[in-house]
Amino acid sequence: MPDLSGIVKAYDIRGVVGEQLDAALVRDFGAAFALLIKPEAPAVVIGHDMRDSSPGLASAFAEGVTSQGLDVVSIGLASTDQLYFASGSLNLPGAMFTASHNPAKYNGIKMCRAGASPVGQDTGLAEIRDTVEQGVPEFEGQRGTVSERDVLADYAAYLRNLVDLSGNRPLKIVVDAGNGMGGHTVPTVFGMGSAARSASAEGGGGGMDGLPIDVVPMYFELDGSFPNHEANPLDPANIVDLQAKVREVGADAGVAFDGDADRCFIVDERGEPVSPSAITALVAVRELAKDPGGTIIHNLITSKGVPEIVAEHGGKPVRTRVGHSFIKAEMARTGAIFGGEHSAHYYFRDFWRADTGMLAALHVLAALGEQNGPLSDLTSAYSRYAASGEINSTVDDQVAKMMAVKDSFGTRPGVELDELDGLTVQLPGGAWFNLRPSNTEPLLRLNVEAANAEAVQGLVDEVLAIIRS
Repeated sequence: MPDLSGIVKAYDIRGVVGEQLDAALVRDFGAAFALLIKPEAPAVVIGHDMRDSSPGLASAFAEGVTSQGLDVVSIGLASTDQLYFASGSLNLPGAMFTASHNPAKYNGIKMCRAGASPVGQDTGLAEIRDTVEQGVPEFEGQRGTVSERDVLADYAAYLRNLVDLSGNRPLKIVVDAGNGMGGHTVPTVFGMGSAARSASAEGGGGGMDGLPIDVVPMYFELDGSFPNHEANPLDPANIVDLQAKVREVGADAGVAFDGDADRCFIVDERGEPVSPSAITALVAVRELAKDPGGTIIHNLITSKGVPEIVAEHGGKPVRTRVGHSFIKAEMARTGAIFGGEHSAHYYFRDFWRADTGMLAALHVLAALGEQNGPLSDLTSAYSRYAASGEINSTVDDQVAKMMAVKDSFGTRPGVELDELDGLTVQLPGGAWFNLRPSNTEPLLRLNVEAANAEAVQGLVDEVLAIIRS
């Protein structure tokens, strides 16, 4: 039997095309997915990103699905949140072909049940892996059919219906699509028109239909080789061009999307990054204004300012592990109206509890346009503490290093420990850090927060000295 543990991750399937993933294996994954969801749905909706390998792999997956008697609805080129929209609005399970921000040689499959409900290791992905490893049984009945459906305009209309931008003051924003799927979705969501699309290479732009927002596009050409920079806006190196363009054109804000455009990252009018925790708090306040007393989910590496601000606005903050399957499960359990992660994933009850960076970006623009101050002033109210960002360390023994940190800090007076996800250490005076092992690499991931940058650096140095000794 093949060993698929190297490519079947916690939340998706991902690997190097031609080495770990090929059409025959993907066909088997499609058939196994069909077997999993056959009792629940008559068809599967499939979308794919702009990578050279994506159309062929999506077609192979569709062949596997139809081989088990289920139909396929192909939506073609799509962002991941556009696939979630299709799954939710059509009430069908779905599969999205993307490797997000990974290099061009990679591809992968994100799967969901009807209503964009996640499929992870504990909710079907392990079962799919086992079926493929053991050999997919043949189906003797009639094969399913494949039909095509364009949902982009409906997706855009749905999002714009959730956030009212009609009263905005005039804004100029720069959008960096990173040659990813934002180049496909942003022009339609922002109503840029064909002239603005064709002007993107020359730095031209366009406004939203009937709305005073001027968009300056960057790297909208779909290109899975990512010729300008990696499509991962959480890496500071990948937003340098956006920061420079915001300053150059005097924009009010900048927005960067990752490769499959389900995450967004914001920079202010100075070109300075806005913490995803601050965006989480800002959007949470807006959602609570619509639904007073609602529950807001935040993962355990978001700023402690998030639950403080949620509580101050009458909401109920709920802390959870890092990862979309945990966020979505907790949203379902609590009936939460919104959830945010420090990785710039934002989840909305009104979007089938799925993550959509586009909807979060619209909220930021609405909040900015409703007042006269700059974005830096607006977001400063949601940025209460200094943070390190995620710091990765390669280690030979994750468990031993985690235990060394636990032993060092656990005996100190006033220190509180919890192990909900890795090790979280709360220190007297309010500083804290979380140390988590990577599921796929020999890494430990450190996040630190304290009152100021000097206190953050001191704590970072202390923890890294233990980890890297």
